[in-house]
Amino acid sequence: MTGIAVGLVLFSAFIHATWNLLAKRVEGGTAFLWLVYLTSATVYSPLALAVILVAHPVVGAAGIGFMAGTVFLHTAFFAFLAAGYRAGDLSLVYPIARSTGPFVATIGAIVLYAERPTYLALAGGLAIVVGAVFLTGDPRRIRAAGSGRAVGFALLTGLTIATYTLWDKHAVSALAIPPLLYDWSRNLGQTLLVAPLALRQRERLGLHWRVHRREVIGVAVLSPLAYILVLTALSVSPVSYVAPLRESGILIGALMGTRILAEEGGRRRVVAAATMAAGIVALAVG
Repeated sequence: MTGIAVGLVLFSAFIHATWNLLAKRVEGGTAFLWLVYLTSATVYSPLALAVILVAHPVVGAAGIGFMAGTVFLHTAFFAFLAAGYRAGDLSLVYPIARSTGPFVATIGAIVLYAERPTYLALAGGLAIVVGAVFLTGDPRRIRAAGSGRAVGFALLTGLTIATYTLWDKHAVSALAIPPLLYDWSRNLGQTLLVAPLALRQRERLGLHWRVHRREVIGVAVLSPLAYILVLTALSVSPVSYVAPLRESGILIGALMGTRILAEEGGRRRVVAAATMAAGIVALAVG
């Protein structure tokens, strides 16, 4: 990876952890997500138009198909993530979800894109999984502690992350769709896809906008920005390097959960997050 790509991904990781903190504070469902989609599509519309006018991208039938596919994948991601946050702590859900994604994505990149990470990189992926297991504590106590549901949604989130990472890599690399335009089309598609459900909850929509307007706008601006930076890196770098490196936000997310939200088990969770961060370093330099 080039230094610029590394910088983009690391900056993205910080932004990603920040918007996750905002989402955790709201713990909103469909209404909150739809407001985020709508606000994102609106805020980034002028920039998307500028890309079209300046770059004149050619998006064929395959590109449109990938744009449609990423809408469904990212909608599933947000749904699983929101459900996980309603069921458990940020410093539990966030690291598990973010650690599963790069490990599965690396395997997918080896199979689908013929990428060949080193043994050190593969060892880093294993370290991430071990850290995630340690984070949850004794697996036999997950149900007793009431964390089973949260862990399940976190794993589903991670698998979805891996899927859309591989999918989107092809879109911005092989099909050369501009990252900002690609991500804006996703937000627009999600707005249309979720609208029938969200508009049935008009009272909740109004409540979220009145009470959590700052969080809505914050997530709507930061979430696309974080992923546009990742897409830019993916357009010129292998998945097996970008996907693990962006998970440096795991440690940031764990610290936010324990320091700002005063979630329990802080020391154990930070140690686990640090273990996963070491694995990420091994993946990145391997």
